[in-house]
Amino acid sequence: MQWLLLAVLGIMWTAFLVPLGRKRSDARSVEDFERRMELLAQAEVQGTSGRWIVTPRKGVRFLGPRERQQARARARRRRILVILLEAIALTLLIGVAPPLRMAWIVTAALAGVLVLYVWILLVMKARSGVTPVRATPDPAPVQRVEPRAPVIEPDQHVVVRGAMAAGA
Repeated sequence: MQWLLLAVLGIMWTAFLVPLGRKRSDARSVEDFERRMELLAQAEVQGTSGRWIVTPRKGVRFLGPRERQQARARARRRRILVILLEAIALTLLIGVAPPLRMAWIVTAALAGVLVLYVWILLVMKARSGVTPVRATPDPAPVQRVEPRAPVIEPDQHVVVRGAMAAGA
């Protein structure tokens, strides 16, 4: 029982010493700015008065409404997948404590939900008919021939034509 108290104390110290999300990073503030710009773009579509300057993210091509909706759906599906994986890991760790072994039943249920969710995603992908674009290997590389400088033999006569001939 002492190890459980020690583990709880260790978790509390770790949570205190490792600042997760306390400091706002530059990347986070950029993401907030981009999100606010998207909200402004949606406000303009809804008929709000005013003039807004909306720009796409740096390095990303401009997405139309349909592509933006698909990107948001992809991000939402990824978020759900990560939440399920984290919940499985958490309930698995909770079940390690002998009095809390019932949490493994929740772990098994969440694992079943995860398998079902992945299966649904695969079925949705198959029904959409969209095949991923695969990179094709390049054909054999073309050998580049370097131009050689002309070789002048000592017995060979050279005729200069053009601008130099006119000036001489």
